[in-house]
Amino acid sequence: MVDQLLNVRNLETHFKTPDGVVHAVNGVSFHLKEGETLGIVGESGCGKSVTMLSCLRLIPSPPGKIVAGEALFKGEDLLKMDSEEIRHVRGGQISMVFQDPMTSLNPVMNIGKQMAEPLMLHLNMTQEQARNRSIELLGLVGIPNAGDRLKDYPHQYSGGMRQRVMIAMALSCNPQILIADEPTTALDVTIQAQIVDLVKRLRDEMGMAIIWITHDLGVVANIAQRVAVMYGGYIIEEADVYELFGNPRHPYTLGLLGSLPQIHESTHKKLFSIEGMPPILYQKPKSCPFSPRCGWVTERCWNENPLLEPVAPGHRVACWVDTKSGSKSS
Repeated sequence: MVDQLLNVRNLETHFKTPDGVVHAVNGVSFHLKEGETLGIVGESGCGKSVTMLSCLRLIPSPPGKIVAGEALFKGEDLLKMDSEEIRHVRGGQISMVFQDPMTSLNPVMNIGKQMAEPLMLHLNMTQEQARNRSIELLGLVGIPNAGDRLKDYPHQYSGGMRQRVMIAMALSCNPQILIADEPTTALDVTIQAQIVDLVKRLRDEMGMAIIWITHDLGVVANIAQRVAVMYGGYIIEEADVYELFGNPRHPYTLGLLGSLPQIHESTHKKLFSIEGMPPILYQKPKSCPFSPRCGWVTERCWNENPLLEPVAPGHRVACWVDTKSGSKSS
């Protein structure tokens, strides 16, 4: 049996706002195996990023607070570690690449100093060792003339090159898990493809596990082995990537896939649009959070929130309706 590197159980995170408490993550559970790539998809505001930031204890408090759950990394709960223990896990054993590298990199510090810092902190390297390792890493992610580029500042790099720098920094301590939070969103499609191919190559070479957070199902199809679909702070469907794309079962997943253009379609079919807006959860839902936008909604959907249940080997869905047969759970 392949070891579970990360096992998150019943995670809940709240945010206090002037309008009330937002229930951003509501009992999320998932696992990550060694060397596996898990894609987490959903609309903005569904809880994807907050889930992973909660696991690494990067939620600003206040206003955020992790109120329940556990995040077991190699059997140890990240949520119960003291500040010194979690600091050595972050950046060392688990690294994160954020959406906008320009806001993640220090604009008044050159790239060489920023890359050397985690190497000296986590691996106890000297300045010379850290410089040599930084040159090696920049070359690994495809930045030419790496030795000369160390003295440059973030604004002297293009958007794609800055993201490559962030990936190099994330990989500097040979992490066991790389969390990529929409790392290609701010890039054009050509650079997006280059970054995805780069991460896939590095994953295969280094054997690390990846959690790829995105709203782009095309990217997920290209990089992930397993996919979790989130909505309203819940995981509402989880399956192998081929199973999810070939046999989606939740109405929300069907809507997401139906909104994608199909280049092989012989007829010009109108793309599907999910009506309405994602919920703002000032209360933990007692009914299915997708009910107001769902075309399959039943009376039970308004009264009970379904649990994530298996419908096939490795395929779990939280829905009262079997969208494949049209039958409704009693």
